[in-house]
Amino acid sequence: METEASDLVQARLRKLDGIRAMGIDPFPPKYERTHLSNEVVGGFDSLQGQEVRVAGRLVGAVRDMGGSGFAHILDSAGRIQIFFRKNTLGAEGFELYRLLDTGDFIGVEGTPMKTRTGEVTVEATHLTFLSKAMRPLPEKWHGLTDVETRYRQRYLDLISNEEARDVFALRSRIIAATRRFLEARDFVEVETPLLQAVAAGAAAKPFETFFNALDSTLYLRIAIELYLKRCIVGGIERVYEMGRIFRNEGLSTKHNPEFTMLELYQAYADYHDMMELVESLASSVAQQLLGTMHLKWGEHEIDLSPPWARRNLRELVVEYSGIDYVEIGDDRALLEAVRAKGLKLDPGWNRAKLIDELVSEFVEPHLIQPTFIIDYPVETTPLAKRKADDPSVVERFELYIGGMEIANAFSELNDPIDQRRRFEEQVLQRELGDDEAQALDEDFLQAVEHGMPPTGGLGIGIDRLVMILGNRTSIREVILFPQLRSRAGPAAKD
Repeated sequence: METEASDLVQARLRKLDGIRAMGIDPFPPKYERTHLSNEVVGGFDSLQGQEVRVAGRLVGAVRDMGGSGFAHILDSAGRIQIFFRKNTLGAEGFELYRLLDTGDFIGVEGTPMKTRTGEVTVEATHLTFLSKAMRPLPEKWHGLTDVETRYRQRYLDLISNEEARDVFALRSRIIAATRRFLEARDFVEVETPLLQAVAAGAAAKPFETFFNALDSTLYLRIAIELYLKRCIVGGIERVYEMGRIFRNEGLSTKHNPEFTMLELYQAYADYHDMMELVESLASSVAQQLLGTMHLKWGEHEIDLSPPWARRNLRELVVEYSGIDYVEIGDDRALLEAVRAKGLKLDPGWNRAKLIDELVSEFVEPHLIQPTFIIDYPVETTPLAKRKADDPSVVERFELYIGGMEIANAFSELNDPIDQRRRFEEQVLQRELGDDEAQALDEDFLQAVEHGMPPTGGLGIGIDRLVMILGNRTSIREVILFPQLRSRAGPAAKD
């Protein structure tokens, strides 16, 4: 196989030498294109008899017929056929045509025509070489299906599969529409540090790096939360950031260690306001970009029409697992009850981790339609405000769609004394071996001590939102260059 590939590369190198021997630069710096492929096809009637200049990658085999030949080029708008004829191109132009390979980039000047089968085609009057491809496209470039190749060499996936290009175009439009939605509600976009002295704001293990100039260890951020709350303290009453988050966790169809998160905070709001906001955002973006709120997702149809279901966490866990974590007050007894359900548990897991495991294993798979799980035990959420009528739970929700968490929101804790106490409890959990327990951020606590208004906070996983709106069941389908295990390593968990 390697020898065959090497022979193909050598053949292309010989053609490259042939192009240069003609005095032609095979890698010129620029080409003046006048039309995209769809503009020529769609505007054929008005373009007849006019010269057009198109450019793109040569895809598919060149169908040579002696003194003429056909080929297709691919640009950002689609494909168009090119007709090469010696009498029209001239001897030198036709000699250059003979040096073409699949994958090459070319520019073509010519006039639109239709073949006997009715296909709109550009008859080339001039051929310009734009870039010689040294490696051939995969044998099945026109329908690349090998998942390993598609993810590891995403550029081949984009060349081969129009559907892949459409997904990432949709992702871009979703992000743009989300920004427009927030701007219309007077949110201010900011940027906060990726490198942080304290990895805080979420229950996650961070990536570490070393900053030589400061002679100190820093962490890639695991959340944007604490810096945005500083902005709330500073008087930016509606603030958001859309950026990369890094968590040193496993790989799966739902998890990538670096992902895109939207976090926003609104002063004088609570978690009920955040429910209304995320309902409005997701449904309006779907309607705007897809023309419907009824989406196909795998084997399901999801209805994003508000209002969405609101379910109590305790009731859902009892319904789907049979375990009432409130009735089982002792942590050791709760661990044994969860273990009796057949789950593999770390003996050191605390109550919060056990509840999270119950949700993941028993509840999540049933939440296909948009559902807010509300009212979490206080020990699970150190940054959320307690409920006035039940201080054992906090004003928090997680949004599930398609059996996976899409968003997380709180009525934010703005009592600095309670906040410090809960951070100290997290530090104790860390000392007991929980490497995902939250760190105490003294600078953040000082900020809250200066006074923070009642605030609603919301985090939305952009990658998972794209999965739902784009009908993709793996996060690797919506991240251009996902993290992958080494080829020799064990297969990623699905």
